[in-house]
Amino acid sequence: MKKFLRLLLLLVVILMVYGVVTNYPKLDLISGFAAKSVASAHFIDGRSKHIIESGDNDIDMVRLAKNDIDETGKFATATFYGLKKRKAIYREGLGATLINDDFDATKPYEIPKRNLQIKNLPFPYGNLEPKDTAFNNIDYKKLNLAVAGAFDETNEKTKRSRSVLVIYKDHIIAEKYGKGFTKSSKILGWSMTKSITATMFGVLQKMGKIDINKPAPVAEWQNDNRAKITLNDLLHMNSGLEWEENYETICDATTMLFEAEDMGKVQLQKPAAFAPDTHWNYSSGTTNLLSRILRNRFKTHQEYLDFWYAAFIDKIGMHSMVVESDMAGNFVGSSYGWATTRDWAKFGLLYLHKGNWNGEEIFDVSWAKYVSTPTNGSNGRYGAHFWLNAGGKYPDAPKDLYSCNGFQGQMIFIIPSMDLVIVRMGLTDDNQFDFNGFLKGILTSITTKP
Repeated sequence: MKKFLRLLLLLVVILMVYGVVTNYPKLDLISGFAAKSVASAHFIDGRSKHIIESGDNDIDMVRLAKNDIDETGKFATATFYGLKKRKAIYREGLGATLINDDFDATKPYEIPKRNLQIKNLPFPYGNLEPKDTAFNNIDYKKLNLAVAGAFDETNEKTKRSRSVLVIYKDHIIAEKYGKGFTKSSKILGWSMTKSITATMFGVLQKMGKIDINKPAPVAEWQNDNRAKITLNDLLHMNSGLEWEENYETICDATTMLFEAEDMGKVQLQKPAAFAPDTHWNYSSGTTNLLSRILRNRFKTHQEYLDFWYAAFIDKIGMHSMVVESDMAGNFVGSSYGWATTRDWAKFGLLYLHKGNWNGEEIFDVSWAKYVSTPTNGSNGRYGAHFWLNAGGKYPDAPKDLYSCNGFQGQMIFIIPSMDLVIVRMGLTDDNQFDFNGFLKGILTSITTKP
């Protein structure tokens, strides 16, 4: 019996060693994801380590990381069974940043200047509670059932929605939050942040300060075949540059997010694999390159930091939003935007109203059409940093639906033909969550005419 137990123990040790050796290259990503997630969720939204580990970090391999929070130093660390220790620091105004050993955390830094003036108007144009409005063309019982169906009744961990918000004709007609989340909870939008980044170019275009059809202002490209790549190509993910986006393994995207100091440089340094505007390829690196290009348009770093909020985010009252930065000071426009569900909904409403925010034009009417027009090679799935239903991904939703999509099913659905914005924040994507059924339930509760 003792011999058997010794053999069993040896086998377990061998399997553990094998697991560590085969996964060792991934450990930087595992502990990096864990440390960054803990620091962001704790210091931005005030979540406990337990809630973060059982929710945000409940991902294969990541859940095995050991995490610690330093309240005094405002940082989090994570290791994988004592290996590959990573650290993420929190800085007010910039969120959490995953750092390496060379990063000087004591160095002074600039933060965005915010205009957080409270407006005494009902939501969405102010900070007061929305007006209680009932519409005769809405079956509220059916609507509430459809919304409730997006949440787990017990602890199945299948639907895993954190919030759902439905806005019709500027009025909230349904709003529900999962356990531990409220209208004040800031939730990471992941790649919904890409649409925020693209909007900055729409704002610049309205100001007459940029022409998206001109070659991208990247000095490193001017003497090779990348010189013809335009901002339009980058916004459409159609630059032709090499890029791999596969979060199941080590790839360009994961290396950028969890190892790069200057995330904007990663895509910049990639060679061209195709001619521009001939090959659609989704790339988080492209969005961070756009953020870097945006930064280079300003004389100072402070102007760059302020512009995002002053020209757009704070103008529409998204006061809860925090866009986090990388070690080089660039906003991580591909992935790291945080906001409350109601503030994410405001972003959807801005596009529903084609750039008009309570009488002020944030971007031209044509910009909303631009981002929602299919790009070459996407089969009707993608526009300019927005996802589309033109190709019929959601068969029971209108074809004019377009959306901001993020990892684990963060969604802002914009449906102009129905004057509707639907936000769903959660931890499950299309592989588990039936978005078509979710949309169908909500849409069929509303008849076309009030």
